[in-house]
Amino acid sequence: MRSPDYSGGNLLNLVAEIERRLIGTAPHPGLSPELSDAVPAARSFVLALFDGLGDQQLGHPAVGAMRAHRAGSLDSPFPATTTVSLATIATGRSPAEHGLLGYQLWMPTLDVVINTIKWTTLWGEPVDYDTTPFLPSPNLWERLTGHGIEPITLQPWNFERSPMSRMLYRGARFEPWGSEDEAADAAASLVSEPGRLVLLYVPHVDFAAHVGGQTDEGYHEAMELVDRVWDRLARRLPREAAAIGTADHGHVDIPLDRQVRLPRLGQEELVLFGDARAMFVKGDGASLAANLPATWVPRQEMQHWWGPGDRHPEFDERAPDGVLVADDGYALLHRHSDDSLIGQHGAPTEAELRVPLLVATGSR
Repeated sequence: MRSPDYSGGNLLNLVAEIERRLIGTAPHPGLSPELSDAVPAARSFVLALFDGLGDQQLGHPAVGAMRAHRAGSLDSPFPATTTVSLATIATGRSPAEHGLLGYQLWMPTLDVVINTIKWTTLWGEPVDYDTTPFLPSPNLWERLTGHGIEPITLQPWNFERSPMSRMLYRGARFEPWGSEDEAADAAASLVSEPGRLVLLYVPHVDFAAHVGGQTDEGYHEAMELVDRVWDRLARRLPREAAAIGTADHGHVDIPLDRQVRLPRLGQEELVLFGDARAMFVKGDGASLAANLPATWVPRQEMQHWWGPGDRHPEFDERAPDGVLVADDGYALLHRHSDDSLIGQHGAPTEAELRVPLLVATGSR
């Protein structure tokens, strides 16, 4: 358990590095020198985001092309979870600044915890809330556009106009893809035009890891698929363009018999949200931790995990009083948690925080 590195080795710094390359300035420092040197000069970039592909997972035998293009590794922001990392990319700002502090987020203006992927309550009721202005302005896409750089996001076709897409991609051109080969070809084609940043999102590893874990055949197939996407993209890149591959978080397998349901009595008195590996608590989490395979970390000892910068205006209201960080090999479930998932993430451990930095340059 450790704090993410935001000084030059984080997804936040990678975004700042790309933004500086394209327009000359960014809200945060770029990559550390050894990582920055691995990123080539280019007139357009593809940023390929492979959901759930931790750096340690590149040891899988199915990802030869990715492993060959590995230039280093980065930390994801805290918590190591999808919407937090994607909001960091979309804004170029830390979670402390952009205010999306967890996958499940306490929204004081609504007086309820929100699932920030679906924008529903934890029990599935839709929330009447316009997500478009949720993240601070100007976001990354708006800053790039203001300097004559065209931002484009390539997403699975069924993500278009979803609440999460409206939140993340305000100001970016949305291009849907229907097949993985189509996605790789489209990304390579779009960066043939100078002055573009293309974000390609590929979800397969995260889904397979959650459902079956990293020894499952479905996970093997997902790893083969994302390796093919990366290889196809790298081979088709035009000259003066570059592709950078990374992820939003890694994964750990937690056996179902080590996924601990929190006591019902405690849940009546507390507000529980966050992730199964890093459970946020509004209230007395210390006494709850006494009977759980978890460490209680009060907010004053861990709030720097959300990163540097001026805090979002609602930071104090949205943030928990502390975090229950599950012990290695365990997950924590509240009454609305899905109890069927093997793959888990969110905690500040190496396997969950560390994501790869892949680099490919155009040659066509």
